[in-house]
Amino acid sequence: MFLVGLTGGISSGKSTVSAMLRELGCPIIDADLVARRVVERNSAAYHRIVCHFGSEVLLESGEIDREKLGQIIFADAEKRKLLNSITHPEIHKAMLKQIVFYFLRGYRYVVLDVPLLFETRRLTQFLNHTVVVYCDPATQLSRLMQRNGLDQEQAEQRIAAQMPLNEKRGLAKHVIENSGCREDTHRQVLRLHTKLEDSMEFLLVRAVAMATAVGLGGALLYAAKLLAS
Repeated sequence: MFLVGLTGGISSGKSTVSAMLRELGCPIIDADLVARRVVERNSAAYHRIVCHFGSEVLLESGEIDREKLGQIIFADAEKRKLLNSITHPEIHKAMLKQIVFYFLRGYRYVVLDVPLLFETRRLTQFLNHTVVVYCDPATQLSRLMQRNGLDQEQAEQRIAAQMPLNEKRGLAKHVIENSGCREDTHRQVLRLHTKLEDSMEFLLVRAVAMATAVGLGGALLYAAKLLAS
């Protein structure tokens, strides 16, 4: 099994592409969903967030107020780095568990849906393919204002807090152009899926894993024989 990193920018359409891949039967590990789980009430990350950001980031229920926390970190780069330092290690551990699960089930590849894939760069060394969902700046701004009910200044602030899509596009192995209609995006996703499915990279990865397992098994058997003699 090999790993594919999927990313984009806020309102670029990454979630749409992720849903299309899921419909095609691809296993998706969504970093946003994992992030929600690792900050659930009474988790280690939850307590650290409350310690550093205070009770004002909590809802009446005691859960993290994601909207309030988002407003804080999008306006302050240092606080954004602090939050990432708290949540990212927990997110990566949870994602690793899911990767092992899919590996054991024999999938050819797994898609890691990670919004800040290139910003953090902690996962890129493990990826065989990287995919960026791109749209032009005007479309991105319009979609964000409409989706989140933001004015132009608020939307531009949130976009500016991320790496520019043009920069991400230059770092990716594959680009899905999502400025146009849904049908055009779907055609691009189908082509990408076919290319990944036809790839033989998973055989090399599985062979390495098997060789490692056999080597470890042989070492343990040799050690057992020495102890028995």
